[in-house]
Amino acid sequence: MGLVISLLNHKGGVGKTTSAINIGAGLVELNKRVLLIDLDPQANLTLSLGIPRQKATIYEALRGETELVPYTVKEGLDVITSTLDLSGAEMELINEAGREYILKELLEVVIEDYDYIIIDCPPSLGLLTLNALTSSQAVYIPLQTEFLALQGLAKIKQIVDKVRFRLNKELQIGGVIATMYDHRKVLNRDVVETIKKYFGEKVFKTYIRDNVALAEAPSQRKDIFAYQKRSPGAKDYLQLCQEILERTGQTVEA
Repeated sequence: MGLVISLLNHKGGVGKTTSAINIGAGLVELNKRVLLIDLDPQANLTLSLGIPRQKATIYEALRGETELVPYTVKEGLDVITSTLDLSGAEMELINEAGREYILKELLEVVIEDYDYIIIDCPPSLGLLTLNALTSSQAVYIPLQTEFLALQGLAKIKQIVDKVRFRLNKELQIGGVIATMYDHRKVLNRDVVETIKKYFGEKVFKTYIRDNVALAEAPSQRKDIFAYQKRSPGAKDYLQLCQEILERTGQTVEA
């Protein structure tokens, strides 16, 4: 059964979608089967991988018009695509009974097909994010190593605690990912130390360095491994994925 992980930060521009794509692709490099779910109405994950508009997206699935229909990007990596139409889903589903559990029920059909299911959450704490958290065993928080990125961490922890108490007893903060890191900057180092004081061992040892290839890859509609496999960005995400395997009790398959 696949482990469901939500990538969550209600602040934009912290590397959340970049991390979702490249953690997924990195786990595939380590011979895991991965499903990415683009739960963001901006559809940046879908666009970054160059996936054309699908008839059955996460929007149609949440509305009950279809089951989840994965799009295969490459062997081992599937995506449930998004669309701008998803921006209206929260209002359309507000009167649905059990609306927080819609995604969880949809995943029951496909969860056995994957080792990991990675959900790219929208930069908000509304109904879509609640669906992701209700479906997940773990939350990973990508955090840009800048001062403003620290604001709102307490709110994220509060939301996760509330969802665990009311909707999903399994949910845990599984890790914090330091992104856009430059060891030469005192501020970046200070922010990481502050995060460690707050989250302790939950902070991943691997920091994602500020790397131009990570910014360029979406323009080529590729993950970092398909774009520049020898780049610092690819090395960092592969190392991060190895940490994820260790934390989740999995092994690297030959």
